[in-house]
Amino acid sequence: MLESSTITKTGTRIDIRNVSKHYAGSTAVEDIDLTIEPGEFLTLLGPSGSGKTTTLNLIAGFTDLSAGHIEIDGERVDNIPSHRRGLGVVFQHYALFPHMSVEDNIAFPLKQRKVAKAEQKRRVAEVLETVGLGGYENRQPAELSGGQQQRVAFARAMVFEPRALLMDEPLGALDKNLREKLQLEIKRIHQDVGRTFVFVTHDQEEALVLSDRIAIFNNGRIEQVGASHELYERPRTLFVATFMGESTVLRGEPEWHGTEWTLGFHGAALRGTAEPFSGPAALVLRPEDIHLSSREDDIPAGHQYCPVTITQSIYLGSGRKFELALADGSTGIVRGPLARGAGLEAGDRAFASWRPERGSLLPDTGSRSTT
Repeated sequence: MLESSTITKTGTRIDIRNVSKHYAGSTAVEDIDLTIEPGEFLTLLGPSGSGKTTTLNLIAGFTDLSAGHIEIDGERVDNIPSHRRGLGVVFQHYALFPHMSVEDNIAFPLKQRKVAKAEQKRRVAEVLETVGLGGYENRQPAELSGGQQQRVAFARAMVFEPRALLMDEPLGALDKNLREKLQLEIKRIHQDVGRTFVFVTHDQEEALVLSDRIAIFNNGRIEQVGASHELYERPRTLFVATFMGESTVLRGEPEWHGTEWTLGFHGAALRGTAEPFSGPAALVLRPEDIHLSSREDDIPAGHQYCPVTITQSIYLGSGRKFELALADGSTGIVRGPLARGAGLEAGDRAFASWRPERGSLLPDTGSRSTT
């Protein structure tokens, strides 16, 4: 069976083919098609109820498919129970046995597999070093901090050398500083062990820190899959653009001349190139790509621009963030070094400008991301 297969340093490949999961009167995921490459760190990212945890449970075998199939290293696992798929799972809640020592907690899956005691001890010691808890074998869970307990949960999931490690919001219960520290630890562990990691989160920054690729979920479907920079710089849908970080969105009806477009926005004539589409459009701009000028004469050469009103000027230590009121009543964001927007304060009128190639023109579906 799968759990007895040889585990390689490069991890395992997981193929999800046209998978759907329906419950009475509702659809959790619809027609998911995704390949997770051997040794890849892939994050399933999306708001609550978007289908990411359901997809993880389908891979793990905790939930039955309604349609489609899943393969692990080319073998269909639809009818293989979860405990025979050879996958490690880590949840948000550590689920440690409170009456067992750290060593016994970690060794539990090895005992279930009837691994010899000497080998159990060797593997437990090795995995404790990997998660930075060498010497903690005899501690009880109650004697550990939340971060240390989560490391024990990681160690237990990895000790039997799973084909892949599945993680469902494992850092969700931790405070911000500890969460950021453990993100870096998880990234290091992945690099050290070289296995396939599948990680579920609703936190965009967490996904950006950890992932080789990210699959963005919305309403039970995958909107886009790609590396962090691809999703941020070249989003394919308005949902992806607004979910992945802050943005300013200018809306209007474009005129097309081949791949060239012109968009009128309350007196501003904006231009660029994109693959043509029908219907209204949304021009998405990232906060670090926008320049603020107090006078029209100060707008950098080659920039496109529109008038704005500063509603907030926020000091961030290393830089400054401005919130803007646009001509159509919507809001915008500018973020950059302290010199950007120097002298501008709340209530001031200004000009927001950008290089044309930094904007993404997308079909305006009317959807905005929520978390």
